[in-house]
Order: sequence, then structure tokens, then C-alpha cells
Amino acid sequence: MLSFLWSLGAFIVALGILVAVHEWGHFIVARMCGVHVERFSIGFGKPFWRRTDKKGTEFAIAAIPLGGYVRMLDERIDDVPESRRHLAFNNKPVLQRMAIIAAGPGVNFVFAVFALYIMFLIGQSTVKPVVGSIAPTSIAQEAQLSAGEEIINVGGHDTPDWESVNLELVSAIGHQRVDMTLKDSQGREVTRTLNIKDWNFDPEKQSALDSLGITPFRPAITLDVAYVAEESPAGKAGIQVGDTLVALNREPIEDWMALVEKIKSMPGESVQITVKRNGQEQVINATIARRDTPEGQNGFLGVSPLAEPWPDGYVFTHQYGPVDALFKAADKTWRLTAVSVEMLGKLVTGEVSLNNLSGPISIAQGAGTSAGYGFAYFLSFLALISVSLGIINLLPIPMLDGGHLLFYAVEWLTGKPVPEAIQEWGFKIGGALLFMMMSIAIFNDISRIT
Repeated sequence: MLSFLWSLGAFIVALGILVAVHEWGHFIVARMCGVHVERFSIGFGKPFWRRTDKKGTEFAIAAIPLGGYVRMLDERIDDVPESRRHLAFNNKPVLQRMAIIAAGPGVNFVFAVFALYIMFLIGQSTVKPVVGSIAPTSIAQEAQLSAGEEIINVGGHDTPDWESVNLELVSAIGHQRVDMTLKDSQGREVTRTLNIKDWNFDPEKQSALDSLGITPFRPAITLDVAYVAEESPAGKAGIQVGDTLVALNREPIEDWMALVEKIKSMPGESVQITVKRNGQEQVINATIARRDTPEGQNGFLGVSPLAEPWPDGYVFTHQYGPVDALFKAADKTWRLTAVSVEMLGKLVTGEVSLNNLSGPISIAQGAGTSAGYGFAYFLSFLALISVSLGIINLLPIPMLDGGHLLFYAVEWLTGKPVPEAIQEWGFKIGGALLFMMMSIAIFNDISRIT
């Protein structure tokens, strides 16, 4: 429940920020073009907070936090007296109307740069993409990748961390092959070509790296106890931080993951755990707790292991000065935009399955996870979603900003507006398309958690 509330709260904060940014773009350009704005609302439904400024615009926060809107004076909706006709949106030149509509998604991209700029100023800790192991008979093994090599470039794009490696691998979906440049421990660089013609993977079950047979390097996990949860079976039994787990039911423990699998298979069972404390072995009796999971009941002990330290130079911080941070933020925003557009095109052509569409539940989980990692990670998440919103809103689908821009572009080229009947049919078709896409996304979300 606590995890759910955390994700929900992070989702509401993220959505509120991004909606406010998007609608502010429409609002500020509308005012610059001399259009009177009736209302600026974050959320839908009955407002629980409102305020009217001296220009007559009502600012409101409403109860349903799933979007927002800017309501402008418009003769197609309102009865506008002659004295105010010059303030109506529909009476402005077509280029000004296009600017007002384009400003919403445009500001989404600007905000992404701003969020990443702050992130790079603050600094984000990350890990070099060093290969830990390669799975036998995998695509990575066929390409002759080796453990200990650092991935420094994928598909012509530098990859300083695992996040960027994943981004570039995902962007290569649908290609025949992808080049990967690696550096060994001696600093020698080599380029390997991965044959991904028949590369298929289910993102719900595995990552792009797993599907290629690449396991990232992680420091070895010891059998020393680093944390004991309060009121857990381990805590009640008397296991302490610093203990070394030696045996379970008199059988030697080989490694931590083997222990985890055994514990998971023993819900409710009484066990004997041999630990080494201060150089002496002792046997502790414990009862494994039960934990409900989507796969059924699992056993739970309530301890975490101590990992060996990272080698020197493996962990570093993305942090830059004011000028370099701006260039880095702009470059990353551009790359996020390019990859997002590529993936959208692959959804249309069928190179990427519709099963990859994510809806509000997945976004909420992403918001909660990123916020849990820290403010810098949350800013990175906001930038990604802001870019996605900007791209989606620019799609030439009626009801979206892109659809309105399409109609205004036709008006600009022909000198006369698109007939109302065509616009009405366009909005009906666009509404049906959006409903279908949202239904698929929500169905995918529900499938992932059930």
C-alpha cells in the first residue's frame, strides 16, 4: 500500500508539472498574440482552488488530475460582443493561431532541456557499462563480446552508462545489425557487429541486454549480512548485521542467490541457519515468513547481503558546469526525441509490437521508482515524459495539437479554413484513434501487473 501511495503521489506531481508546462505554452503565446484567456486549469472537474488575475483570466486547480486546458475567447463557442472580437482566438491570423497551438508541445521540449540541465548541474551518480558475463549461444557471444569489456559506443552514439546503452539498443530494434565499440582493460578499442536480424524480446519479461545475452558487471555479493529488517523472521530469530551465513538446515550455502531461491521455496517452514559471528559458528532457529506475489506464495527471511566495493573508476557522477550542462541537456533531449520518433514510426510499421505501449499505470510506477532513487533521477524521468508528450501532441490527429496544426496549415496554404463538416469528422476519427490507443495502453498496463 505504501508503495502504491508513493507511486500515486509521484505520478500526480509529475503529471501536474508537465500539464502546467504544456498549458503555460499555449497560455503565454496566446497572451502575446492578444487573445483573451478565459481560464487556465490544471485538472478537470470542479475546481478546489481558483483565482482571477487583473486581466480577467481564472486560474484553477481541479479535482481530477488527468490533464488540463486553456480556454480562450472564441466566437465559435462564446457570444462575443463587437468590442471584444479582436480578442477572440478565431479572429487572429492563421500563423498566430498556429503559434499558439504549437507552443504547448514546443514548451514540453524546452522543459525537457531545463530539467536535464538542472539534473546535470546537481549531478547524477551512475556506473560505467562494463560487461559482467556473456550468455552461451547468445547474440552477444556470436559477436565475440567478452566479460570485462566496457561498451563505449552503440550504433555511432557514445554510451557512458547503462542507461544510454539501453536507449541505443532499443533504437536499433528492426535493424539487421548494430555496431558496438568496446574497450578492454588495457584501453584497446574494438568494434563488434551484433546480428540482430532475428532479435526478438519481450520487454515485460526481460531487458534488451538480457535478450542479447549481456549481464552488466556488478560487485560480488558476499554471504555477510548488511541489513536485518525489523520484525522480520531473521530479526526475531536473532540474526545480526555482520553475521556470515554458513549453512541452511546443515547444508552449506554456496552463494547468496542460491540461498534466496531456497528461502523463496520454503514459506512457513522452520529452518536451522548456521552463522559465523566473531569467528564462532552457531545455529539459529527461524521460521520463514510467507509473502504473496503474482506468482504465488514465496518465503521471506528479511536480510540483505553486503556487496564487495566497486572497483576504482567504475562509479562516477554526471555533473557539469553551467555551460557544459546546457549543451549536454540539449544533446540528450535531441537524442530522446529522435529515438522516441523512431519508435513511434516502428509502432506504425509493425517493427515494434503494440504490446510495448504504456499507459498511466506504467507511468505512475516509473514516477514512483525514479522519485525513490532521488531528485536527479526524477528530473530525468520528467524530461523523458515531457519529450513523449510533446511528440504525441504533435501527431497529425484531430483532437491533438498536431491535428489543429494540420487544419491551420491547410488554411494557410489554401487561403480558406477547412470546412466545418470535415473538421467534425476528423475530430470523431481522431477521438476513436485516441480511445483505441489509450485502451491498448491501459490493457498492457493491467496485463503487466496481473
